[in-house]
Order: sequence, then structure tokens, then C-alpha cells
Amino acid sequence: MGYIVLSNIRTYSYHGCMVEEEKIGAVFSTDLKVKTDMQRAAQTDDLRYGLDYTRLNEIVMEQMQIRAKLMETVALRIIQQIFDEFDIAQKVEVKITKLNPPVGGNIEAVSVLMKKSR
Repeated sequence: MGYIVLSNIRTYSYHGCMVEEEKIGAVFSTDLKVKTDMQRAAQTDDLRYGLDYTRLNEIVMEQMQIRAKLMETVALRIIQQIFDEFDIAQKVEVKITKLNPPVGGNIEAVSVLMKKSR
């Protein structure tokens, strides 16, 4: 077993419950960790038996562009799409962070972390 980890995938997205967030948007950072059996890919040196991190990045980028009120909703969509596309993905963890959230205080970031196994 092993993990493919993508860190700090930056997007400008429009997630949030406030009208201003829908219009103005914000910078988000997404971290992704996918558990998989890497044995066959490692032995054969063949991407067909592994997780394509380029595609994983594309999934995050695509889902981050589909507006949602809640980051939880986006995290779940990312997880579901990874499971749909990669049979060898056994567990997915996604952390979405909104930088400088408009919460009326001095908060650098707010995050959601969602984990799901098959």
C-alpha cells in the first residue's frame, strides 16, 4: 500500500454562502491524499496500473470551478469522482482551505478535511 499526495493545489473559486463570495471569489488551496496498492505499478513501471496524479489534479481543478455554498460539498464531489475514475483508489482524503475567509475576524484560513474509504 501507499499514497499519492498532491499538496497546495491553488485555485480561484466562488464557494461560499454569502452573495459577495459568489461574485468576488477567493483563493483556495486543496490537498489530496489517495491510498492505493502501488505494487503492480512499481513492478511494471507502467502508469496503467497506478494513479495518474495529472488526472487527480485535473479532477480537483474541475470540481473547484463548480460553485457550491459549502466546501464540504466540493470535497465530496472530488472524492466521488476519484472513486468513479480509479478502481484502485482505496481511500481518499481531501482538505480544502479558503484563504482569508470573510468571517469578520482576523483568520488566515478556514479548512474542511473529508476522508472516505471504499
